[in-house]
Amino acid sequence: MEQAAAELSRPIGGQVMVFLRNIVLIGFTGVGKTAVGRRLAGRLGRPFVDTDREIEQLYGMKVSDIFRRYGEVRFRSEEAILARKLAGQSGLVVATGGGLIVDAENGRLLRESGILIGLTADLDTIHSRIRGKRDRPLLKGDHDLRSSLEKLRADRVGVYDVAEFTVETDGLSSWQVVERIVAYLNGGRER
Repeated sequence: MEQAAAELSRPIGGQVMVFLRNIVLIGFTGVGKTAVGRRLAGRLGRPFVDTDREIEQLYGMKVSDIFRRYGEVRFRSEEAILARKLAGQSGLVVATGGGLIVDAENGRLLRESGILIGLTADLDTIHSRIRGKRDRPLLKGDHDLRSSLEKLRADRVGVYDVAEFTVETDGLSSWQVVERIVAYLNGGRER
């Protein structure tokens, strides 16, 4: 997979261009996929797609409301449909919802048309980033947030290992994470 990125990328005027391949950000909730994705898309001059926002627009409601009204199975079905749609496109930067890649078929589809970039953070960082937010449907309220994060993270051990390259976001700004991704796409091989 790393060879595929190298064959399809080259620096142009100090900015990387990965021809045709989507750049797909995966990782646990709260690692910064949306913020990094938006900035990466701007840096590369590519369209940005946030899978959660796409589904919210389709339903006209927040993800947490979709879960409450229609259930997780319905939401995951919408993610699978969207993964197939995105796999048929090219030149995008995609920020996935934290659970989208749990379905191995979604991962396979997105990997066929893209480069999977993982973002990680330690539990303390994630906890501080999402504390007080009410839009995470699989997490309990603030009083039990840490234990909910621990359980969900334990349930997903190994899920994000399909990433071709991973960046630890602890202590980094989203711009610093973007620069590490760009350096990788320009031929860096550190993991």
